[in-house]
Amino acid sequence: MQPLKYTTFFVFFLASIFLYAQNDELDKLKEEIQTQSNDSLKVSSLIALSNQYLGTDLVQATRYGNEALELAKSIDFGSGIAYAYKAIALSYYFQANYPEAAIQFQNSLAVFTDLNDKVGIANILSNLGSTYFNAGDDTKAIDFYLRSLKISEEVNDRLRIGTALNGVGSVYNNNPSSVDKALEYFMRALPIFKEIDYQDGAATVSMNVGEIYKKKKKYDSAIHYFDLSLEVYRGTVDATFPLNYIGEIYADQGNFEEALGYQNKALEIARNLDAKLEITQSLLGIGKTYTKKGDHKLAITYYQQTEKLAREIGAKMQLKDAYSGLAMAYAKTGNYKKAYTYDTMFGSIKDTLYNTANDKKVQQLQFNFDIGKKEAEIDLLTKDQALKEATIQRQRIVNYAAGTTGFLLILVIIGFYNRYKYVRKTNKIIKNERDRSQELLLNILPEETARELEADGVAQTRYYESVTVLFTDFKGFSTIAGQLSPQDLVAELNDYFIAFDEIVEKHNLEKIKTIGDAYMCAGGIPTTNDTHAIDAVRAALAMQDFMQKRIEERNQKGLVAWELRIGIHTGPIVAGVVGKKKYAYDIWGDTVNVASRMESNGAPGKVNISSATYQEIKEHYECVHRGKVSAKNIGEVDMYFVGEEVKVQLV
Repeated sequence: MQPLKYTTFFVFFLASIFLYAQNDELDKLKEEIQTQSNDSLKVSSLIALSNQYLGTDLVQATRYGNEALELAKSIDFGSGIAYAYKAIALSYYFQANYPEAAIQFQNSLAVFTDLNDKVGIANILSNLGSTYFNAGDDTKAIDFYLRSLKISEEVNDRLRIGTALNGVGSVYNNNPSSVDKALEYFMRALPIFKEIDYQDGAATVSMNVGEIYKKKKKYDSAIHYFDLSLEVYRGTVDATFPLNYIGEIYADQGNFEEALGYQNKALEIARNLDAKLEITQSLLGIGKTYTKKGDHKLAITYYQQTEKLAREIGAKMQLKDAYSGLAMAYAKTGNYKKAYTYDTMFGSIKDTLYNTANDKKVQQLQFNFDIGKKEAEIDLLTKDQALKEATIQRQRIVNYAAGTTGFLLILVIIGFYNRYKYVRKTNKIIKNERDRSQELLLNILPEETARELEADGVAQTRYYESVTVLFTDFKGFSTIAGQLSPQDLVAELNDYFIAFDEIVEKHNLEKIKTIGDAYMCAGGIPTTNDTHAIDAVRAALAMQDFMQKRIEERNQKGLVAWELRIGIHTGPIVAGVVGKKKYAYDIWGDTVNVASRMESNGAPGKVNISSATYQEIKEHYECVHRGKVSAKNIGEVDMYFVGEEVKVQLV
């Protein structure tokens, strides 16, 4: 277990205080902005509002950051421009869009440099270090951290000095051969955080130091530093990390009762706080302890719980370790069939997680250096050979001038002809590839968005006043998945999604994406229309009709039936393309959240709709009111099951 949050957790300290924004604070800022003049005070309010949205709505965070930037530029407010760029960068950082975050941080850095604001420069350099660290570019990360450290020491910014030292240590800690260097920097950061009474920073560094001592098997030192972090984190979800680490140490020493005491305490805290990732990590740790103890039956119990929860939350690292533990435990108990199944699953997920990016970068640098030397040697040999051939050629020209000239003319004619054929063939290949690229782009994105992206290089985010969003999800998918091989599971899921794609296209809806076993589409985008609600309901009923036929087929074959829940809601959304690579068309807003709530509170075989959708289709379908459900940022929402279509009697 390696909690990555403990490497660069507090580099963004100045932004983190906004991650748990309260609604009343948001409302207060919005009211202030409405009454403020277009001046520096309003720029500061817009930046504050952007930062408040970092923990709740990253689209809004980006929007208000851009508004602050535009206003700051219009009134030539230098520091406002710098902090607006920083706000925009943070919104991209928390979306894990590190390339765009780096660009915006660089813009902020340029402005702070022009202003000679060394505190701002040190802050942005540190943020750039964290951005490149998370993007996997350790070389650039350590460069930015060291530059931040130098300037922070010049202005004696103790918080930033400690932050930069921890950042440098984190980069060194990535390489097993430089952990001693990492320890040196962590030990320099720790007394600084204690001096300024920055407890979160001190706890973070203590965790990093404890982890290094644990790897070195200096268990007493490791426990000492884990205990230091535990004093700060006690009673919070972060306390699970030092507790689990201490448990691992005692398990390695053969003190299993002590180990299980710490690990069960971590599990209790995680369950009380409903922290599912930390629950998963604690269950996994307990399973490993029982494995070391030789109690493989109990180990299997905890690994199975880990597997179930890891699947639910998409925790692939923990899922990998659970598969490995189950394969070993079943082998130890003589159940070789299950051992083979889990070993196969372990191998499959391990391949998807393995990352050799940094090694490839080093190999590429060495390759470029070696190939550069060889190209220089080849160049020299080529020149020598060219001189010799030139001498021979001149002699031949003297002796065979007429014949050589005629021969060369023939070669030129043949060359031109071959060149002509080559150009025609190349142009045809280019045209075919361009057509394929356009077809692929149209398959990924809506046609209107794809054309805009192709023409302008970017696609503008758009606001839609009324769109109907449809969610589907299979009931008991985790249970079904546990009964099928990975290949059969994916094949079955693919059959359903292909059918849904055809239904969605037939009813004029736009497929948005699939997430695991969930399917999401919407009506009324990218081209608006007035029939999107009825289109979505008809598509949902068609999906349930298809599912009913498949259920009957599977029942006849004695197979487990797949049952589908569908939820629909109508309302405003924001839609657009995210990222610069592997484009994805997506939608955001409360409407998406409410549609998801309709699905999760629906019933298999039924179509569950909100009151907003009901108002749009009540003239066309009989619906049954089934009560209210609470939705975030919306309140209570009425729900209806869609029934029979209303028959219009002609007179």
